[in-house]
Amino acid sequence: MFSGAQISLYPMTDDFVGVITSALSALDPYREQLRIETDDIATLLVGPPEVLFPAMRDLFSAAARSGKHCVLSATLSRGCPGEPDDAICASSHFDGPVAPLAERQTTALAAVQNAPDMDVFSVAQLSLYVLGQGNHMDEIYGCIDFLKQSGTFEKSKHFATKLNGDTGALFATIEQVFCRFGPPEGHVTIDLTVSANSPSAR
Repeated sequence: MFSGAQISLYPMTDDFVGVITSALSALDPYREQLRIETDDIATLLVGPPEVLFPAMRDLFSAAARSGKHCVLSATLSRGCPGEPDDAICASSHFDGPVAPLAERQTTALAAVQNAPDMDVFSVAQLSLYVLGQGNHMDEIYGCIDFLKQSGTFEKSKHFATKLNGDTGALFATIEQVFCRFGPPEGHVTIDLTVSANSPSAR
C-alpha cells in the first residue's frame, strides 16, 4: 500500500523562513523511515501512518512553539490505485481482516487517550473521503461517532469536522481517522487544516 501526505507549513510572520527552518529539525528522528521530497509549494512525506503522523505532529508543534500563528495544510492519502505499492509504507495498521466498526472505534479511542502531551494547543478541521466502495457513508458516520467521543471534537461544519486540543491528542485522532475508517486496502483521503496561535477570537 502507498500512504503519505502533501503538507505545507505557513507561519504568519515576517520571519516565516526562520520558523520553518527551525522546525524542520523535528523531522530528523523520522528521516530514515520516510521518503521526503520538497518543492516550492509542498513537502511530500511517504511512509507508514505510525511514522507519518508523529512526524507531522512534531513538525507542527515545533513551529507553533515559536508563538507565531502557524497553519499546516495537508492532503493525506492511502491506497490510491494510481500509486504503486511502496515497501516503506508497510504498516501493522492494515494487517489482517477488517474488524467490526464498533471494535475499530474502541481501538481508536484508546489510541487517542494514550497520546503524548505536546503542550501545544491547536485547532483543526478535517474532511474524510472513503473512495471506491458502496457503503462509504457507514464508515463516515462511524468516524463521526468516534470523533464525538474522542475528546478533541469541537463541532460539525459544512463539509468538515472541527477539532481542538493538544497536538498530541489532535494528531492521534487524525491518525485513527486515517487508519480505522474505510477498508484496509481501500482508497482513503483526508483534507486537513491545523492552526495554532491564531489571533482570531474563538
